[in-house]
Amino acid sequence: MARIYSGKKGKHGSKKPAIKRKPSWIHAEKGEIEALVVDLAKQRKTFAMIGTILRDQYGIPDVKVMTGKNISKIVEEAGIKTELPDDMMTLMRKAVNLQDHLKTHKPDKHALKGMENLTSKIRRLGKYYIREGKMPKGWKYDPTKAKLIVQK
Repeated sequence: MARIYSGKKGKHGSKKPAIKRKPSWIHAEKGEIEALVVDLAKQRKTFAMIGTILRDQYGIPDVKVMTGKNISKIVEEAGIKTELPDDMMTLMRKAVNLQDHLKTHKPDKHALKGMENLTSKIRRLGKYYIREGKMPKGWKYDPTKAKLIVQK
């Protein structure tokens, strides 16, 4: 089956505009956008989900252009503390899902290799965050603890 070329480079979605200025057609104010971000963060949405919701439901193409701060900075300033950084949580969710897959599909060697790579990525990212002071010094990745953290 032949694929139709869409003319876009890359695999998914739209591209951000090259010009970084507030569009004239948006009437939302900085305070309103920040309040929306905080409300969505309180609902335990990830930063990527918050950006997507703001784009699709509220017509806000780029939070940083509109407010001068990115989503993580807005959430941090609002005092909403997450247990782990957002990208670490995303990787841990992926690892938990892959563990469940491997329990039911034991001979899946490709998934096993993917799990090994994902575990390495989590450990490397953990070392970085420990070095930067965003995670506690004695933190170690443990698949059973990861499952408990992700289920919260």
